[in-house]
Amino acid sequence: MVSEVTAPSPVSLSTKVGGYVALTKPRIIELLLVTTVPTMVVAKGGWPSLALVIWTLIGGTLAAGGANAFNMVIDRDIDKIMKRTQKRPLVTGVISVPGAVIFASAIEVLAFVELWLLVNLLSAILAVAATAFYVFVYTLWLKRRSSQNIVIGGAAGAVPVLVGWAAVTNSLSWTPVLMFAIIFIWTPPHFWALAVRYRDDYEAADVPMLPVVASLERTSLEMLVYSLVLAATAMLLGPVAHLGLIYAILALLLNVAFIAMSAQLYIKARRGEADVAAAMKLFHFSITYLTLLFVGMAADVLIRNLVNSH
Repeated sequence: MVSEVTAPSPVSLSTKVGGYVALTKPRIIELLLVTTVPTMVVAKGGWPSLALVIWTLIGGTLAAGGANAFNMVIDRDIDKIMKRTQKRPLVTGVISVPGAVIFASAIEVLAFVELWLLVNLLSAILAVAATAFYVFVYTLWLKRRSSQNIVIGGAAGAVPVLVGWAAVTNSLSWTPVLMFAIIFIWTPPHFWALAVRYRDDYEAADVPMLPVVASLERTSLEMLVYSLVLAATAMLLGPVAHLGLIYAILALLLNVAFIAMSAQLYIKARRGEADVAAAMKLFHFSITYLTLLFVGMAADVLIRNLVNSH
């Protein structure tokens, strides 16, 4: 008797579209865009034109989405192992590898052309350079080789502020460099807090994130050091960018909270009280921190403009 082979179920169009959207990692892109618009406001000293903001955000979304899709193609082997990533579209088979590569390449080219034609060449070059750095330096070179992977690789996530500034001014200066530094320094404690939660996943996949190769005490100490450097950098931005009291007060409050939560995690780790909950609390707050800090920059500029106009 010949056994029947069941053919795989066809993937619906909506599932396919959802898979391609998932390749871009929309939640990560949201955070990148939250930093871009306030940067443009500071660069302009007020609201930039709506068209410029929209075209910059579209280009930034496409560039970051392409980078994330390439990342999923490269990491599909370890994504199968890690519980957190087992539902990604290349693991489930919703999207094929050739399809993902074509998709990533297409939106990356589209990002460059769109930014070049509708914004300016500098912003286009910066956006695509960030993708190249994320794919080749972080994903292909550092991620599986060094515990400092996210420290160096995090630079790619800081480039959108340079893109936003360049979109408005067609140049760069110390202010966007400091904004870049804020995100660059913020990334390790933000990501390591999450990596504490998923330490076993990274260990199983043989990815040497710091919480895998170092104790929680060592990891939390480095997070605390980064939070102190982050606070100093964020406060330095005020005078360099000519921001006022609104930003200064908000930045001070956010920095105190970030340092306090990092210190609490370190103290618990020193006592031998491994606390994943405290790490995740810091992770979630770190997102709030970055969002409010950049919103505060824009609010400072816009409110001062409103007061001065009266």
